[in-house]
Amino acid sequence: MSSEEPLLELRGVHKTFGAVHVLRGVDLTVRPGRVTALVGDNGAGKSTLIKGIAGIHPFDDGDYTFEGSAVHVKSPRDSNGLGIEVVYQDLALCDNLDVVHNMYLGREITKNGFVDEDAMEAKARETLDGLSVRTLKSVRTRVASLSGGQRQTVAIARAVLWNSKIVILDEPTAALGVAQTEQVLKLVRRLADRGLGVVLISHNLNDVFEVADDVAVLYLGQMVAQIEVASTTRDRIVTAITTGELNRGDAA
Repeated sequence: MSSEEPLLELRGVHKTFGAVHVLRGVDLTVRPGRVTALVGDNGAGKSTLIKGIAGIHPFDDGDYTFEGSAVHVKSPRDSNGLGIEVVYQDLALCDNLDVVHNMYLGREITKNGFVDEDAMEAKARETLDGLSVRTLKSVRTRVASLSGGQRQTVAIARAVLWNSKIVILDEPTAALGVAQTEQVLKLVRRLADRGLGVVLISHNLNDVFEVADDVAVLYLGQMVAQIEVASTTRDRIVTAITTGELNRGDAA
């Protein structure tokens, strides 16, 4: 695994909801310039882990370290302040607004008390160009008229607009066809190539093995292992997802 200093480290994090112990001593490391795939069956704890990182459901116990310093993330404002952005499956886009207004939704630039449309449009274009997005003809297109892949692109671009350091993507290709999936995976790779830490939640192991550098496997609330994709196989990851066991020699 890369020796690059981690952006995010979780050590021994726990989360319970009433009598249900959802996360049990989970470790996770996210490094800059790398895509870390987070995989596991339904109920493994993936969503709870991500919501803990995002401050929606703060962890009950364990260490949360960001850029080498211990931090206390108790709300989404805390995680956003660190430079962590999450793109959830529903994308949280407004169909009746254009690309610019969706990218700045709730964070509009103002000038003399008015929304600065020119500044927002220029920054939106700059962000999309920086990600080498070529599938959007106009940033003034209404989101309602965009394809699934284009909508995902807008949501990802919005996440990196705020000088993010880590972008977490929740099943970004789940509802996409083959061509649109390929576009989104290329965008995911470009995020990492720009030095961001990317966490990719996915059920699709083809996507994982195409774009991820590391894969972290959750099983019933426990981390089975986090290893380099190049050092393992699909079959071993499937076994880890379904049984909670990884062949010796795989773990990093």
